[in-house]
Amino acid sequence: MATIYIENVPYEVKDGQNLLTACLSLGFNIPYFCWHPALHSVGSCRLCAVKVFRDAKDTRGHIMMSCMTPASDGTRLSVDDPEVKEFRAAVLEWLMINHPHDCPVCDEGGECHLQDMTVMTGHNYRRTRSRKRTFRNQNLGPFINHEMNRCIQCYRCVRFYRDHAGGRDLNVFGIHDRLYFGRFDDGALESPFSGNLVEVCPTGVFTDKTLRRHYTRKWDLQTAPSVCVHCGLGCNTIPGERYGMLRRILNRYHEDVNGYFICDRGRFGYEFVNADKRVKSPLIRREEGQGIASFDAITAEDALDRLQVVLNGASGIIGIGSPRASLESNFALARLVGPERFSSGIAAKEHDLVATILSILRNGPARSASLHDVERSDAVLVLGEDVSNTAPRMALSLRGSVLVQPMKAAAERLKIPLWSAGSVKQACQDDKGPLFVATPGATGIDDVAAVTLRLSPDDITRLGFAVAAALDPSAAPAVGDLSEDLKAAAAGIAEALQSADRPLVVSGTGCGSKKVIEAAGNVAWALCRRKKDAAISLVVPECNSLGVALMGGASLEEAFKQVQSGKADTVVIMENDLYRRAASSTVTELLEKARTVVVLDHLANRCTEKADLVLPVGTFAETDGTLVNAEGRAQRFYRVFVGTGDMRAGWQWLDSSAGREKAWETLDEVDAALASAIPIFEPILHIAPPAGFRVQGLKIPREAHRYSGRTAMKANINVHEQAPPVDQDSALAFSMEGYQGQPPSALVPRYWAPGWNSVQSLNKFQGEVGGSLRGGNPGRRLIEPSGNSDIELLREAPEAVERPKGRWQIVPLHHVFGSEELSVLSPGVNELAPTPYLGVAEETAISLGIGEGDSVTLTVGGVVYSLKAKIVEGLAPGILGLPVGLPGTEKCDLPAWGEVTKAKGTGKVSIDG
Repeated sequence: MATIYIENVPYEVKDGQNLLTACLSLGFNIPYFCWHPALHSVGSCRLCAVKVFRDAKDTRGHIMMSCMTPASDGTRLSVDDPEVKEFRAAVLEWLMINHPHDCPVCDEGGECHLQDMTVMTGHNYRRTRSRKRTFRNQNLGPFINHEMNRCIQCYRCVRFYRDHAGGRDLNVFGIHDRLYFGRFDDGALESPFSGNLVEVCPTGVFTDKTLRRHYTRKWDLQTAPSVCVHCGLGCNTIPGERYGMLRRILNRYHEDVNGYFICDRGRFGYEFVNADKRVKSPLIRREEGQGIASFDAITAEDALDRLQVVLNGASGIIGIGSPRASLESNFALARLVGPERFSSGIAAKEHDLVATILSILRNGPARSASLHDVERSDAVLVLGEDVSNTAPRMALSLRGSVLVQPMKAAAERLKIPLWSAGSVKQACQDDKGPLFVATPGATGIDDVAAVTLRLSPDDITRLGFAVAAALDPSAAPAVGDLSEDLKAAAAGIAEALQSADRPLVVSGTGCGSKKVIEAAGNVAWALCRRKKDAAISLVVPECNSLGVALMGGASLEEAFKQVQSGKADTVVIMENDLYRRAASSTVTELLEKARTVVVLDHLANRCTEKADLVLPVGTFAETDGTLVNAEGRAQRFYRVFVGTGDMRAGWQWLDSSAGREKAWETLDEVDAALASAIPIFEPILHIAPPAGFRVQGLKIPREAHRYSGRTAMKANINVHEQAPPVDQDSALAFSMEGYQGQPPSALVPRYWAPGWNSVQSLNKFQGEVGGSLRGGNPGRRLIEPSGNSDIELLREAPEAVERPKGRWQIVPLHHVFGSEELSVLSPGVNELAPTPYLGVAEETAISLGIGEGDSVTLTVGGVVYSLKAKIVEGLAPGILGLPVGLPGTEKCDLPAWGEVTKAKGTGKVSIDG
């Protein structure tokens, strides 16, 4: 610790900080623009000036930029010196000379960092009357609105986009005072992290275009803490609602998970909540003859009565859960039907993959890495997982990991503080740490990888086993018939991992291969046997995949068998479109064979079309619940608003018909029952304050204290002010009344502090800038490593597989926009989603006689796909790629082998798997 003196008062601060970070952590208000806690210091805006004194006798001092000055022991400074305040006001006035001063019509108004800093510096009168500089704005795609005239040249946008996120299509153009931040040509921003520009930009240059379509002022948004549902990483978010419509998503800081940034799928995929496909009232099927059916809306009471009749009359009930439903809803279904009749709702192959991941995390010595751990890793091996598309936020963390070794070396060699971003960048140049990527196709992190290998899933497995054998020959099996190139690659990877302080292995379900996951486990375990502090990160496909795996339950196919064998005649499906998980013919046969089908979901889909009774459940924005992410961290999400119609949480529908003497009345009671029934879930009782929690006798308001118009919002229904809904499941209130101070970190619904209306107010909620939230980071880990470094490694190294003549291996390809079920219903995401295609490497296309856009017929597992061929760079030899999750390719068991024949005289190619 170092002692610094601010206004002659001593304070202890953390060693290695700069003065700006130290002062903000202590609660002092110093204005700034270019500095950002994740991007660090470049000293370009000159606004964070303080006066620094040589010693206690120095009364004159000199002005210095606090972001560029180390907080060394004995430093004396003044934050409020009159000369410093005058200097800041002058700097702010210079920056504002060309600003349009259009706050009343600016989308950023009310949470603008520029507004906050203008007030903080005391600049309140515009003296300039000269002609202002103007620019033409660009169309940057469906997510980002561009208003270049508001720019103050802080450089945050390009520093984030290019240096931090690796984007190349946004840059700064011009010279002197005519700088332009944008693309060379109009067009959608290519980075899947472009949405962070909305929060990174301190003015209104980059704003949320999806919010602009249904705009409302920020203080009129009702907000609550939540968790992203669009992949398995569990990023923390803040959704905002107005008039019963979800309007936007903001990043919610979590030191161990998403930090300051989220991906564009998580930020802009929310509009499925507002989709026309929403189910808002219970529906009962009415037959109209000749197999045609329609649905009648009924009341919630009638729906519950009907559900009770169905359950009482069933000779056997199968419950099919879902990896996108909360723990509580899945548990309610499992308790209703019994553990032996509960299915996790996951197809057998994926069920096996997730079970393998769970086994490795629970039984092995390697710790499951958080995203923060990923970013701190100094050597990484990625086996078979295209994280840039299956777990986008992890790709951003991996980009940070390649800088760990070069930054450490530069800091030690040149004595550069790591917060001096410009100096570190100059010292490191293009140096990158060891990141090894072995995948069937190109990924979004290839540009920062030391080595990229394009291999089939079998060869990726063999590479992983070879690396483990190189690390620990006594425990890992040797791999025979390995090519000289792969031998050399395995040896180099093993050496880099062994030399690292914090090595990491990344894999997951994206490749569709259990052996690849086992190979990743072997590498991590071999490192642990060598006494390395190794971690492993295994990607799962959905927001609660690991949660339902921990809960147990049969695969989807096992549930089908019980209906087909006559052991069950009633099927209850929880938030699961089975047509995305099994062949259409199989699902249709199941639903037609069952006497009664009950579907609980928030979206109309092919399953609801076949149901006898449809019960509307709320989305993440309209219900409370718990999800378990890929790390094994249980996290709570809270409803932002009460949905229209008769929507309820899934557990509320089922519990009302459970037939118990005492039904669950609150979420806390469900969690208590879950923890009692399945002890591994006991920590969920402590991940957030209970519903009865109060601060000074008050709940935490979801609405900001400036929330306006409440008395008129429902005047068309009743001229009297409507009473706010009662929330018995959380300590949050649906009103602006309540405790106005800082609540516990798990209940923080928004970031705001006096004088800090923008997202930069986050520094007031952290114990120290860039550190954990006050009160600790939300959520609890459910899985910890066994600690047994002598664990036996897997002994079955696969043999080399030669591609049969005339046959090709078809592997899954993933897309950040389009492959995920819910986000693709958002117009912006859908606009960027590709149409289904068959990916072919250029040399493969030549050998097959296929050209770009040629029609291709692909048969896999009896399912026929009519596709267009697309030349895809970076596919491994002997590989064809099929995008999964897109319309028409949702369910396809890959990897699979296929045979290619070209029909004479047609130009069509048939590929049979």
